[in-house]
Amino acid sequence: MDVVELMLRKYDGRPHRRVTGRLLGTDEYGTWIGTPRGSVVRYSYGWRRVEFTREDSVRLLPHDGWWMAMFLAEPNRKDVYCDVTTPAQRTAPGQFTVIDLDLDLIRYRADHRVVIDDEDEFAEHRHRFGYPDEVVTRATGAVAELRDALAGNHEPFAAHYRAWMGRLTGARRRWFR
Repeated sequence: MDVVELMLRKYDGRPHRRVTGRLLGTDEYGTWIGTPRGSVVRYSYGWRRVEFTREDSVRLLPHDGWWMAMFLAEPNRKDVYCDVTTPAQRTAPGQFTVIDLDLDLIRYRADHRVVIDDEDEFAEHRHRFGYPDEVVTRATGAVAELRDALAGNHEPFAAHYRAWMGRLTGARRRWFR
């Protein structure tokens, strides 16, 4: 499995976050990237500049969607974490880039509650960075689509991702023998 970098930028072009993972493959939903426990996450803001993931996760970059999803292994309280983004672009060999549009949706494992986060940040950045109307429409449309899919437990948010998680954990056992 090839090592890949997932670059998240803000709308003004500045770096936001960079995640190192393993390219697991592609299917009808999009491209799947595995981030085994201990994967490196680099931040371009705040006091923590480098962090290591605490549990296994798989990330989905949909073919054309204005979002990306991270499916988290137990014991994390969160089951799925979605970032509303521009569609992912392959910007270099081994690199995917998205523009983070601030909005996030989180589904909690225990009660399957879906929460929309950072609406205030989206409103602030919409004006500060001058998000075009099409970007606003696509971002708010992605929120509605994700909320319905997460709450309704529709694929790929129901069980489909588990096969990719299994692929990651099986490979992780081979990497760390």
